[in-house]
Amino acid sequence: MSDYYSILGLEKNASDADIKKAYRKKAQEHHPDRNPDNPEAEKKFKEVQEAYETLSDKQKRSYYDQFGQSTGPGGAGFPGGGAGFDFNQFSGFADIFESFFGQGNGYSGRRNNKPGPVRGGDIQVEIQVKFEEAVFGTTKHLEITKPEECKQCDGNGSEPGVKIITCAQCGGQGEIHQTRQTILGNIRSSQVCPQCLGEGEVPEKKCTKCNGQMRVQETNEISVKIPKGVEDNTTIRLKEKGSAGVRGGPYGDLFLHVRVLDHNKFTRDGRTIFSEETVPLLKAVLGGEIKVDTVHGKEELNIPAGTQSETEFTIKGKGAPSVRTDKLGDHIVKVKIQIPTKLSKKEKELYRELSVVSGVKVKTDGMFSGLFE
Repeated sequence: MSDYYSILGLEKNASDADIKKAYRKKAQEHHPDRNPDNPEAEKKFKEVQEAYETLSDKQKRSYYDQFGQSTGPGGAGFPGGGAGFDFNQFSGFADIFESFFGQGNGYSGRRNNKPGPVRGGDIQVEIQVKFEEAVFGTTKHLEITKPEECKQCDGNGSEPGVKIITCAQCGGQGEIHQTRQTILGNIRSSQVCPQCLGEGEVPEKKCTKCNGQMRVQETNEISVKIPKGVEDNTTIRLKEKGSAGVRGGPYGDLFLHVRVLDHNKFTRDGRTIFSEETVPLLKAVLGGEIKVDTVHGKEELNIPAGTQSETEFTIKGKGAPSVRTDKLGDHIVKVKIQIPTKLSKKEKELYRELSVVSGVKVKTDGMFSGLFE
């Protein structure tokens, strides 16, 4: 039989408050989410839970202290009875009988429904990053307001130094009962006591900082690493960076929804980056080189003679990485041929000579007349 006191690191004369505090510490220490690479963590976490379930229940603890186990062979409260028969299997029927006929049916008394640890809630946050930050990665500093465990009361909701007393609203039962009349007779229902939230006990005075809520809102700055190659609408999960749990429960998670801001020149699809460049008419006709902007800096692009508008050129390895690989994608440039809107007299004469050589008929005035400077 496991030594529940040793599992929680307690002496046998530990108080209820000591047991709760030790459980919160051990549960957080051995929680599987905090120990993903330790196969023993889940086993230890279950041992901690089992120890707390026994020592936090007065009847089970008393029996454990006397006999070294939490329940007798015949079920809780029935030592030596039933030849190993588990009366606990009838607990559901006990609830049904009690709801219809009230107490006095052999199953009366406080139900073992004290609330256990509750995991903290998840938090959703939208974060904006620039185009280049998404490509190369960055670190963002965010201010997050979220529930944290109250440090004044160590998360138990009571003012330090005050006594824990029986809840007056439910009489220590942890639940309240209501009886209503129907055509079938009186029907009795139960619900968790709103005063003690199922604990059966309340502090003489609530914590003045959290007002008995066990958590307080705190604003803290956190640093978030945005990986290189992140794409728009990507969700990043930060484990246990959400709201604090209750009664020793683990933290929730923080989900960052990344929005990549538009760039005035570049667009992106995965690891491929796209842009457009204008090419002077003569360079498109005769060929030449142009300077192209990429996220990695200026690159020279060779324009072959006779290049047509809308032609696409690929610059290898000048795109973006992905979050899964450092290998860079490509940068694709679409060229637009730049038609001159103004011509000098000399340029006009040369274009007319070219039209004659090419056998192309052009207007001698009209459109070309507007090209003179």
